[in-house]
Amino acid sequence: MPEAQRIAPAHTEPAASLPARFPAHRRCLAEVLEAQARTFGSRMLFAFEDSSWTYLEMRDRAARAGALLASAGIGHGDRVAIFCSNRPEFLELFLGCGWIGAVLVPINTAARGPQLRHVLGNCGARLLIVEAELSAAFSDCAAELATMPAIWLIGGKPGTKVGESPAEPMPPYPPTPAQPAGKPSDTLAILYTSGTTGPAKGVCCPQAQFFWWGVNTARGLGIRDGDVLFTTLPLFHTNALNCFWQALLTGSTYVLERKFSASAFWASAAKHEATVGYLLGAMAAILLSRPAETADRSHRMRVALGGGVPGRFHQPFFDRFGVPLLDAYGSTETNFVFAGDIPSKHPGTMGHLVDGFQARIVDEDDVEVGDGQSGELVLRADEPFAFATGYFGMPEKTVEAWRNLWFHTGDRVARDADGTFRFIDRMKDAIRRRGENVSSWEVEQVLLSHPAVASCAVYAVPSELGEDEVMAAVIQAPGKRTDPVALLDFCAGRLAYFAVPRYLDFVDALPLTENGKIRKTVLRQAGITTSAWDRERVGYKLRR
Repeated sequence: MPEAQRIAPAHTEPAASLPARFPAHRRCLAEVLEAQARTFGSRMLFAFEDSSWTYLEMRDRAARAGALLASAGIGHGDRVAIFCSNRPEFLELFLGCGWIGAVLVPINTAARGPQLRHVLGNCGARLLIVEAELSAAFSDCAAELATMPAIWLIGGKPGTKVGESPAEPMPPYPPTPAQPAGKPSDTLAILYTSGTTGPAKGVCCPQAQFFWWGVNTARGLGIRDGDVLFTTLPLFHTNALNCFWQALLTGSTYVLERKFSASAFWASAAKHEATVGYLLGAMAAILLSRPAETADRSHRMRVALGGGVPGRFHQPFFDRFGVPLLDAYGSTETNFVFAGDIPSKHPGTMGHLVDGFQARIVDEDDVEVGDGQSGELVLRADEPFAFATGYFGMPEKTVEAWRNLWFHTGDRVARDADGTFRFIDRMKDAIRRRGENVSSWEVEQVLLSHPAVASCAVYAVPSELGEDEVMAAVIQAPGKRTDPVALLDFCAGRLAYFAVPRYLDFVDALPLTENGKIRKTVLRQAGITTSAWDRERVGYKLRR
């Protein structure tokens, strides 16, 4: 860890007192940054490779990043889109937007083609900021870039273009900081979550929602003053941004890695003296699949978030690495609403409902069902702006999801008699692969654009790692033929790498309902058929 003031962990859990310390009108970024800079001063808040900033430096960088954005004409409520991997500039711009009440729109760096064009068109950003090394991703976004008021580049050589559009290097921060202007109700970020029957939806996340993400996750993990929080998750998702808030609120240090590396994970955790880690879905299984080594135990990590990690991996993970995994559940639209015990009494479940939230399991008419019965999980918060406020530019989708004043998760869940909630499956047609949400609709649109594809269905099948794999059943057009390699090559340039199907099954017909809709339930139940082509089995190398 870079040199900074080292603070021994306290024996108290400060997260419990945070709501009283920050009453409702103070639950915004600038208020929290100001207060924590006064409290912790020269203590390290952020570390990334060779960079490290104290609490005072982080506040000043946020204010100066806000001033830079304001100098470019960005004001309260304006959107700033960013296409960038994990690096300090991303975090600074996130904080700068929050400081002046603007909105950051992080875009998944794997987005390509229709998905990328949709986000650019939907968010209405007044400024696009792109990491120079990723500029080629915009090669087919000419129409969207032509109407973008300004494009900045992070890094790169002079003259680098974004797609075919000219861009200018991101200007240096001005010396004079901006005045804080954000409020708890202001949207801090619009995070795009993959659609299931349509394009991705931009979730409007207010500043107070991030405050509660930080408070509740810190409570669940038992984060203490002076902890070192270590994440390799991408900043364009909720979890890594939430992790920063956990550190900021509790007087901890936030250590960000460029990306997840199974071979380097434990060595990096040891180097940074990490005490809390963040693992989602298949990451725990991937770490377990590696050969045993001395680094497995030569670290200080005492707990890791393990939301979505199957129960069968919990005990082997603890036995090998000495780290218990916290069961938990949350979504971009909601918050950290369920948490288990440490160690878990019911590994692989969602845990119990967190204070400050209400949950019901309902049938198709929104009538609550009893314990042991499965239905759709619906949620709501007791505190103002603890949940997202809707989907940007999609009022009909917002009303549908928040009908009857409850947020409808689309997840099939059951509650046991002891209050433990268990995830069953997704009622909506989404796929979760390698920690990413995959829209079956978006994959189907790409497949259908191939001249040899007449019809198709994309759905989830089980993965060896405990998550989902993407499978597609394809009917070829009359008189036209393609092969799996050619079809996947076609997909690779038009989809995020994690959305490209692993399995392809060329079929003569698809199961249909009486009104002609594809019955994906039948396909999912059939699973991986004997006729399916598996790109991993044949050694197909996916182009990125």
